[in-house]
Amino acid sequence: MISNLRKRLMLYRKPLLFLFLFLFVSCSFAIAQASPKREFRAVWIATVDNIDWPSKKGLSSAQQQQEFIRQLDLHEANGINAIIMQIRPAADAFFPSKIEPWSEWLTGTQGKAPSPYYDPLKFIIDEVHKRGMEFHAWCNPYRAVFSNNTSSLTANHITKRKPEWFINYGGQRFFDPGNKDVQLYVNQVVEDIVQRYDIDAIHFDDYFYPYRIPGKHFNDQKSFAKYGKGLSLEDWRRSNVDSVIRKLNATIKKVKPYCRFGISPFGVWRNIDRDSLGSATRAGQTNYDDLYADILLWLRNDWIDYVAPQLYWEFGHSAAAYEVLLKWWNDHSYGKDCYIGLGVYKANKLKAWRDPAVIPMQIKELRTMPNVHGMIFFSSTSFYGNPLGWNDSLRNNYFHYPALIGARRNPMIALPPVPEVSHITSGSTKISFRVSTAAADTGNVRLVAVYSVPEQSNDTSGSKLIAVYPFVQLRLIEINADSSQYQKFYVTFLNRLNEESTPSLALYSPRQTPAVAVLEEKKAKGKVKKRNKR
Repeated sequence: MISNLRKRLMLYRKPLLFLFLFLFVSCSFAIAQASPKREFRAVWIATVDNIDWPSKKGLSSAQQQQEFIRQLDLHEANGINAIIMQIRPAADAFFPSKIEPWSEWLTGTQGKAPSPYYDPLKFIIDEVHKRGMEFHAWCNPYRAVFSNNTSSLTANHITKRKPEWFINYGGQRFFDPGNKDVQLYVNQVVEDIVQRYDIDAIHFDDYFYPYRIPGKHFNDQKSFAKYGKGLSLEDWRRSNVDSVIRKLNATIKKVKPYCRFGISPFGVWRNIDRDSLGSATRAGQTNYDDLYADILLWLRNDWIDYVAPQLYWEFGHSAAAYEVLLKWWNDHSYGKDCYIGLGVYKANKLKAWRDPAVIPMQIKELRTMPNVHGMIFFSSTSFYGNPLGWNDSLRNNYFHYPALIGARRNPMIALPPVPEVSHITSGSTKISFRVSTAAADTGNVRLVAVYSVPEQSNDTSGSKLIAVYPFVQLRLIEINADSSQYQKFYVTFLNRLNEESTPSLALYSPRQTPAVAVLEEKKAKGKVKKRNKR
């Protein structure tokens, strides 16, 4: 019986193989075609305790830079378009600061600068922007000492200069969020970063008041007695965090109107058994009740620009199912950008996370949600070794096409100009042209997007987007393509708000006109104006 079955399988092996390959390619193509034109695709790079970068304390400057470039190259190949980098993990700095000391996780000793000297944050931002990605500066607002027993502290660390600002809890030291001077200090630290560095956003994670530890008490009674003003302890704590968020948003927008402010909260706001507005979950701790972070209030009041809930659970999880929380956050983002935090770090750690389909299925599901605009992966080095083939999944399917980050409007920021295209040349394997704009408009341009469009089409959807470049004046664009096969290429500019210009037509079929011709598409009028540059 087994022998007969084997013969039949051998008979149909080739047809079945061809059918399988056809279905695989078809499915891959369909997935890639479904890739949205605008989608936030980010990775968290954690520096606390050397989780992602640097790999260990005390590396030379060259080694630090090489490690970062290695990670960035990996993410660029995977189709990532934003980096969220932890630059202030514990009242310290990964950049030269007059307010806080150099981080111990950079050089091994707090307060010690890298050697040979360089500014890691400037280096990192330059490398990220060089690849056309956004850079979000990730800060921890209230953690001051990671370990009371082992952390390196300088003589002038803020915990030593202002010991009355801090509370010991669980072997760590935290700023007291109820202290008004602390609130001003946190605002000062963030303002300094926004003023000095070319960042695209300030990003906070889920650590506000610390997670509850059984049998431990967060002793903020002194501040509560001074500032409580008749509120319950819980409401007063929430009001403290609210005050910091509101002040920070105002400061960030005052310094740089285009700079966004985002929060990545724990995945559960409140359980439904505590609040009818909560999610159908049974989380042991929640943002509202334990971390005193009322995320929904911040969203409703426009105090933050995006929310990135950490949904590090699988489908069907007994206490906090991915599909339940995904739908909940989709329904409670209040018109703000919503990015879903995905836990690639869990690969092979639990039974559900030994399935190669878990992350692809989560991406597919979040793309069905109209108010979800992308995802963030935790964390960077989890992608080393291509866990469960997820790098391949991103490159070949889900991020096969590049994506632009969602646009927003701010009347203080000008719309991008229409690109000027010139010096077009074509050959058997490469097509090239230059893009530029008037000198007065260069400040309104951040990126150049290129679309490959069929000859009889004006389609600039996601599947036609073939490349995104950082803008420099007279940018040379080179497309690897056979000049006898191409149809036409559209070029657009994007500003710091990711708003897109009217497209310019860089090339069209050489059968019609010499390759030096330039067409400028006018969408509003539905006309095409020819301009010959001879």
